[in-house]
Amino acid sequence: MDFGPYLLLATLEGAVGAAVLALTALGLSLVFGVMRIVNVAHGAFFMLGAIVAWWVADTLAAGPALNFLAALVISPLAVGAVAVLAERLVLRRLNYNPESTIVATIGLLYVIEQVALMTYGPDARPVVAPLDFRVQLPWFGYSGYKLLVIGASIVVMLAVWWGLTRTRIGLMMRATQFDSETARAFAIPVDRVYGGVFAFGAMLAAIGAVLVVPIQQAHYLMGNDPLLLSFIVVIIGGLGSLRGTVLAAVIIGLSDGIISVFFSPTLAKIIATLIVAMILVIRPKGLFGTQSA
Repeated sequence: MDFGPYLLLATLEGAVGAAVLALTALGLSLVFGVMRIVNVAHGAFFMLGAIVAWWVADTLAAGPALNFLAALVISPLAVGAVAVLAERLVLRRLNYNPESTIVATIGLLYVIEQVALMTYGPDARPVVAPLDFRVQLPWFGYSGYKLLVIGASIVVMLAVWWGLTRTRIGLMMRATQFDSETARAFAIPVDRVYGGVFAFGAMLAAIGAVLVVPIQQAHYLMGNDPLLLSFIVVIIGGLGSLRGTVLAAVIIGLSDGIISVFFSPTLAKIIATLIVAMILVIRPKGLFGTQSA
């Protein structure tokens, strides 16, 4: 039996999953790295991004390509606005206390999910992909849109890297991450940085959701698996380490795709959890974690 076609298919599917997972986990890692809070509501922001994308496509009805482009712009902005409200009305009032914010973001998760259930409903609904062509590979044709998802994710991650390392806003974020009190002394608006980072992390999750919703249908519980996998990725890569997050997302995404194709998705999740346990035993701070991360 020739395993070549199956291995290639599994690798491509894993790469698509890794691309979306990297974006989602990057937002979670960024929020923890700068604000030092664990955002349990991150999966709800992912789900909200997919539902807003469906709503935009259903309302606009201007053709798959225009619908998708509009959703790619409107959905992250809408989710970012919700995140700003959550940060100002809830997290800021708790003074970003780590224990209190965990409880608060758990509450946000359930509130957003229940509001989505009441307004959107329990049914899963599709969004038509903006592209409908297949790329011919050695053994089979593969979805051109899925390849576009990989490319788009790489572009967004490179833009995030450039923004963090080459812009004044990125400098303020890194200064706040290193020492928020010293940053305040240098007139950096730390509260605004926190609000912007929280919103930007949610927007990255929304972008990932918009990219994946033509592949997976929008559903009010669809954020649970991305949330779990994002936590796994962030722990493996190192809390607050962006390069570790991307590397861990590639590892988990590819292994999840390959194991799911050849064995079962359940086994893939079990192995990912075992990897986390091994990392915590061998290297508790993660692959690239440091004391300041």
